[in-house]
Amino acid sequence: MSPLPSYPSHPAHGVPWVSPSMTEHLLYEAGARGDAEAQLRVLAGEELYIVAPKAEADAAPDMITWRSYRDGTGRNCRPVLTRGMLPPWHPEWVFHGVSLKWMAESDWRDPHQLLSVNTGTPAQILFPATPPHRAMWLRYHAENDRPRSDRLIALRHGALHGPLAYGLACGAHLAVGNGVPWNEVGTVYHEYSCERELLRDSWGITEPTGWRKQLDALLEARNSPAEPDFVLRVREQLRAGLGEQPSADLWRETAAGHAQDIGVGHDMVRDIEELVRRIVRYEARFRADGLLPPDGRVTTTVAYDYGRAVNLARWGLSARFCVPHEAEQAIVHAGALSRSAYRSWEDFSAGYALGRVLRFDGEDYGDYYRSNVTAHHLLTESEGSPWQNIPWR
Repeated sequence: MSPLPSYPSHPAHGVPWVSPSMTEHLLYEAGARGDAEAQLRVLAGEELYIVAPKAEADAAPDMITWRSYRDGTGRNCRPVLTRGMLPPWHPEWVFHGVSLKWMAESDWRDPHQLLSVNTGTPAQILFPATPPHRAMWLRYHAENDRPRSDRLIALRHGALHGPLAYGLACGAHLAVGNGVPWNEVGTVYHEYSCERELLRDSWGITEPTGWRKQLDALLEARNSPAEPDFVLRVREQLRAGLGEQPSADLWRETAAGHAQDIGVGHDMVRDIEELVRRIVRYEARFRADGLLPPDGRVTTTVAYDYGRAVNLARWGLSARFCVPHEAEQAIVHAGALSRSAYRSWEDFSAGYALGRVLRFDGEDYGDYYRSNVTAHHLLTESEGSPWQNIPWR
């Protein structure tokens, strides 16, 4: 096995260090003023990472071996990394996600052993790990642990401009919902074992061929049901012929008639009629919640497949089912497909949201719906959003 890639190093003499994300910035600033409590509060709200050989993680996914090392002065340390300090993607090395609580409850047999955060970087921190110190970690975790979802996060060394950044921005809904950086194509998305489990249970993916098959279905907009785009095309055809928006009744009757013309059964015709009613209700709610302008409408839901294609590419890379070039190629392609199907980021977002709620929400207006609204407003209104900084065309 080849050696583990090196971690981000200290900057050259005289060159100021730029933190990869807000997490490392807060840790660095707190360290500069000697505020260990502030550092622990930051760590308590983050997922942290421990390196493992891929073969070891595959053989025992639920077991974490936390290896120690001796630093230059001979001190015995256990290393952990924040997300922004992870080394470049490597096929033979993966990372377990852990928390400050997990580390506090681990077995520390050597009373002089230290916790080393971001080892070998300008943001390195050493914490004593005696029982009283670890009791303090638990307290900080209880006080500061927070859901890592619904946050707009970016890495300064991630893609910010160009076709790759554009494609990644098309996958930003799920990045916000999962609380991960929107612009990263790298070492992790979720931690390795969790990624493999989610792909297996939710997608039936257990190896690279299965990943590629599902990715192609998304890029060809074949994963989602065909009926929503069928009825939306009917409305666009009516609108083109009439020169104005058709009434809901005319749309519903025409869609049902087209369905009968192509030979679908009576039950399916009724489903088509009900689907039109559902879309009318969802679009009204979208307008009320700011996902559509007062006179806006959704023209296609392919954004939902394209946005998930971006994330499936990232998940496949995290699970080591592909290499970075394959993932980046798919992400750029998903971005190009999205650009050709929509007129703006807002238009894309509404199409994504409708595809998702029609698939999973059932007009409950629950988590699937609310997460769409949260992501839409973060991405359309936040100063640091890619949608504010990357032109649609």
